[in-house]
Amino acid sequence: MKFINRMLNKVVDLILISSILIVLWFFCQIFLFSSFRIPSDSMEPELIEGDAILIWKPTLGARLFNLNATLRLEQVEIHRTPGFRKVKRNDVLVFNFPHPNNWDRIEMHILKYYVKRCIGLPGDTLSIKTGRFRVEGIDEALGNIKSQQKIGQTLPEEFPDGVYRCFPYDSIIGWNIQNFGPLYIPKTGDRLPMNPKNYQLYHKLISWEQKTKLEYKDSTVFLNGKPIKDYCFQKNYYFMAGDKGENSQDSRYWGVLPEEYIVGKAAFIWKSVDPYTGKFRWERFFKTIH
Repeated sequence: MKFINRMLNKVVDLILISSILIVLWFFCQIFLFSSFRIPSDSMEPELIEGDAILIWKPTLGARLFNLNATLRLEQVEIHRTPGFRKVKRNDVLVFNFPHPNNWDRIEMHILKYYVKRCIGLPGDTLSIKTGRFRVEGIDEALGNIKSQQKIGQTLPEEFPDGVYRCFPYDSIIGWNIQNFGPLYIPKTGDRLPMNPKNYQLYHKLISWEQKTKLEYKDSTVFLNGKPIKDYCFQKNYYFMAGDKGENSQDSRYWGVLPEEYIVGKAAFIWKSVDPYTGKFRWERFFKTIH
């Protein structure tokens, strides 16, 4: 009988310890850190295929939302805990790709992540001139300059199919990855006029914020069937770009990123494995991401 009691006590202790460890693991995953593997070369040379990066969530603040609803592909309200600081230009961020199903609308998909560098902040006016990113009033270098110079020196006909033309894919606006903008990146409280150009640039954002369709007909923009002359944005947005700009599906192609979709800032590479040989790349272990 004593033996059975001792065994039962050990089983209870094991279950209790396991439960505590599981709760601690989920707490850490939600509030402290997450790990992501780099699947492509779009962030070379800073990040290469096979790197495993760690996101330290307290930097920008952890996100809170209904996980079960997102797994059912439902759109949810996302809230963020206070962080140590806000996003800065040139931060490398992990985020939920805002167009997992259709580039015509913004949607949340918890299992589809991208990692890119932040080039433009809410309130910035961003342009691309001969391949180079420029933000009005800012002199600092943005992104990978060598890649931008390569893009600027390439003839339009030398780009692979689908690479040269970009957001908003409008023949009148006519932007491309060599010459783009100026594009104003909305911040909370901004009120912009709803003219034909701004409709093309921002209709996906407004539809996402209002959870309804925005329409343009007879030179007028309609929201919920009512004509509007301007619109006040409710959210902050960011312009994201890959360091290997000639091979990166980023904001140049799909537009700006809602703040709620940002998971966090990439802190360091905690492991790196060559995807072709399976060998560890020890020189990349614990490399800080800049």
